[in-house]
Amino acid sequence: MLALSTGSLHNYGLDRVFALACRTGFQGVEVIVDTRWDTRQSSYLRELVQRHSIPIVSLHAPFIHGIQGWDGDALSGLRRTVQLASSIDVPVVICHLPMRWHWISVEGSPLRRRLRTPVPCPRSQKSRLDLLQGARELGNDKVKILLENMPANRWMGIRYGLYAPNAPEELARFPDLVLDTTHVGTWGWDLMEVYERLKASIRHVHLSDFNGREHILPGRGNLPLADLLRRVARDGFDGSIVVETGPEYLGAHDEEQVALALRGCSSFCFHNLNEGVVV
Repeated sequence: MLALSTGSLHNYGLDRVFALACRTGFQGVEVIVDTRWDTRQSSYLRELVQRHSIPIVSLHAPFIHGIQGWDGDALSGLRRTVQLASSIDVPVVICHLPMRWHWISVEGSPLRRRLRTPVPCPRSQKSRLDLLQGARELGNDKVKILLENMPANRWMGIRYGLYAPNAPEELARFPDLVLDTTHVGTWGWDLMEVYERLKASIRHVHLSDFNGREHILPGRGNLPLADLLRRVARDGFDGSIVVETGPEYLGAHDEEQVALALRGCSSFCFHNLNEGVVV
């Protein structure tokens, strides 16, 4: 199934995103749970599904702080997201890998600049283990929890990871994964090699391109996304392909431009998926 992530138009209301997904050839929607009540009220989400006749294929657990009415830690957010998914018959919940480092900002330097530097999280080991254990235990017969590979960060020109475990050889031990193509690109890894190594565990794909900028439109960057789509089709992949770009790449100031760009995304995906089936 081809779906659109609400994160692609996070500065639009959910009703508008659902309508655009329907207009432009998508078969489903992935909802990112955030500070807006619209993203986490079961009755409203059911109403959107009925109004637009398009399913929610997955919920993405929150990855920001300050969500009113929900506890702030990642494990609590995951637990609440699984409960929400169960209540509206959404079969998949996406969870970011746990953080082992955090950014801190230092201001008032001699050059009057703001300095950001990565530091270990004081309780990172316990929180990481709690989140990974929760991802194993909170899933149920109705909801599967998938862990998402995360991007590289840079400090002083050096790539490093805020999240762990995140290398392909570490992820290979998990049974249920999301493959985020842009995140692979930030590491400079070969996307097709990563797919082959992890494909037994990949249940879901976040699809976007990369050329130094993250989450650009499919086909506009350097990643072999056409090859990937053909390969997953040949392999009989039965999960969801979710386009996850950003409003700055869709031209969010003009809804017709957004619709044109989204049609291009869906056409790119279906063309290459069909090519894979034919081959």
